[in-house]
Amino acid sequence: MSKPSLPQGTRDFSAAVVRKRNYIFNTIKAVFELYGFEPLETPAMENLETLMDKYGDEGDKLIFKILNNGLDNPDKQQKIKEDFETILAGKNNKGITERALRYDLTIPFARYVAMNHGQLTFPFKRYQIQPVWRADRPQRGRYREFYQCDADIVGSKTLLNEVELVDIYATVFSKLGIDVEIKINSRKILQALAEICGGADKLIDITVAIDKLDKIGIDKVKEELQQKGLNAEQVAAIESYLQIDGNNVAKLDKLKSILKDNEIGKQGIDEIEFILNYNTQNEKQETRNEKLCIDFTLARGLNYYTGIIFEIKASNVQMGSIGGGGRYDDLTSLFGVPNIPGVGISFGVDRIYDVMEELKLFPKEVESTTTTKILFFNLGEAESKKAYQIMQQLRDKNIGCELYHDQTKFDKQFKYAEKKGINYIAILGSKELEEGNFNLKNLSTGNQNSIAFDSIDEVVEITTQK
Repeated sequence: MSKPSLPQGTRDFSAAVVRKRNYIFNTIKAVFELYGFEPLETPAMENLETLMDKYGDEGDKLIFKILNNGLDNPDKQQKIKEDFETILAGKNNKGITERALRYDLTIPFARYVAMNHGQLTFPFKRYQIQPVWRADRPQRGRYREFYQCDADIVGSKTLLNEVELVDIYATVFSKLGIDVEIKINSRKILQALAEICGGADKLIDITVAIDKLDKIGIDKVKEELQQKGLNAEQVAAIESYLQIDGNNVAKLDKLKSILKDNEIGKQGIDEIEFILNYNTQNEKQETRNEKLCIDFTLARGLNYYTGIIFEIKASNVQMGSIGGGGRYDDLTSLFGVPNIPGVGISFGVDRIYDVMEELKLFPKEVESTTTTKILFFNLGEAESKKAYQIMQQLRDKNIGCELYHDQTKFDKQFKYAEKKGINYIAILGSKELEEGNFNLKNLSTGNQNSIAFDSIDEVVEITTQK
C-alpha cells in the first residue's frame, strides 16, 4: 500500500491552526456585521456554464472541472473517447463535464442575486466565508484550495459603498495588528489608457499584461503588449503611465497630464479623489487615508471590474496581495438580469494567516493548544463518577474539562496534561471523596487549592482570572 498523501496545493489543519484561522474568520465576520452585511453560502460546485468566460482566458484555465458520472459505461466508450478529444483541444464538452468547483465567491454571488433578485431588499449587503479552488501552481501563499472572505453590496452606485469598504479593510487589519497598504486604482483610468493607445478593445490585453507586472517585470510586460498588436508609441505611453510616482496628489497631477481631456479617465480620477477626500475631519479617517495609496499599476485582471479597484499588501512581509476587490456595475447581466450595480472586497485568509504567523501577531490565548482548562485524574470508579458530576457542573459554566480515560499511574496522567497544554489538574481520590472536596492545582504556578464539592463557583473564579 502506498504512503498516504494530500493532493498538491491542499493542507490539513491541526487544532492549533484551526483556532488561529477561526480567530481571523471571527474578526472579519464581526466587522462585516458591524457594517450591516448578512451571511450567505453557495454550493462548492456550480454549473460549468456559470463559471466559464467570466474570469478571462487566464482565469478559465484555472477552473477545476468535475467529470460527469457514468464515464466508465462500456456502451459509450467510443463516444467518451471522442468527447475527451474536444477537452484536450481546450474546449468544453457536456458529455464529459457539466460542473466545476467554484473559482471565487463573486460569480456565484452574482448568480444568486440573478436568481433571487425579486425577493431581495436592495441595496443587498452580504458576506460569504467559504473555500474556493484554483488549478494554480502551488507556492508560498498560493494554494489550490483556500478560503475567501467576501463582502459585497449590490443595487447601489454610490461611492459611499467604496468608502465603507475601505474602512472595513482598515478596521479589520487594525484589529489583526497587520500594517497594510490599501492600494486603489480605477478601471476607468485603465479604459482611458486603452483609448489613447489604440481603442477600448485593447483594455483586456492591457490590463492582463499590467496585472503581471510584479511577476514578470516591465520588459516582459512591454513584450507581451507588442505581441498583442500595440505599436512602439502605444507601448511607450503605457510605460510612461506605469512609471508615475510620488504621493497621491502628485500621481493624480501626472495622470491628468497623460490622459488630458479623456472623459472616462476624468471620471476615474474624480472617483478616486472622492474616496481620498471623504470625511477627512475624522481622526480615524485620517489614519485610514494614510494607508490609502494610489497605484496605477494595479489592474485586477478579472474582466468584470468596471470602476474603483482595490488591493491590499502587508507591509514588511514578502507576500502577495492579502485582499482585493472592486466595482462591477453589470455583473448580473451575465445571467440575464441587467442593471444591478455592485462593489465588493475579499480577504485572503490563508495569506493573512501566513503574515500573522511570520510576524507573531496571534494573541497568546488563541495560540493555546487546548480548550480544556482542567484535567480530572482518574483515581477509581467511585472517584471518577463524582469527578464526572463535578465536570458537568463546570461545563454548564463554560469551563472545559476532561476526565483521564483510564485509571493509571499519576505520571502518565501528568504527562497527558502537559502534552495537551492543560493548565489545571484536579485530584479527587478516596480521601477527598470522603471529605467532600478535591484539590485543584495550577501546573504553571504550582498553586494548589482545596475545593468543596458545593463550591464550584470558586473553581470558575480561579480558572478564569487573568
